[in-house]
Amino acid sequence: MSSKNDPEAFYAKLKIQLEETTEFPALYMYKFIVPSSEEKIKEVHQIFNNMGAVINTKKSSKGTYTSVTINVNMKSATAVIEKYKEASTVEGIISL
Repeated sequence: MSSKNDPEAFYAKLKIQLEETTEFPALYMYKFIVPSSEEKIKEVHQIFNNMGAVINTKKSSKGTYTSVTINVNMKSATAVIEKYKEASTVEGIISL
């Protein structure tokens, strides 16, 4: 999910794609890669706190990074994008 030149254009395109392919409310899966720091992983958990999200983590083979998979019911394409924007504030995060 890296559109460094124009993130707003990327999110606008993503919103259209989500609205065309998904009937909301729907179960949505987020995948992130974060540096293997308890603090960074906790930050991601906080973004989805109190939403009934199922969060799974898996460290890379060298333990440098951690994959975070989140399954959560989302109400709309706009809500999905808002969570991606919140997650982008976590230092070192990569959205897949």
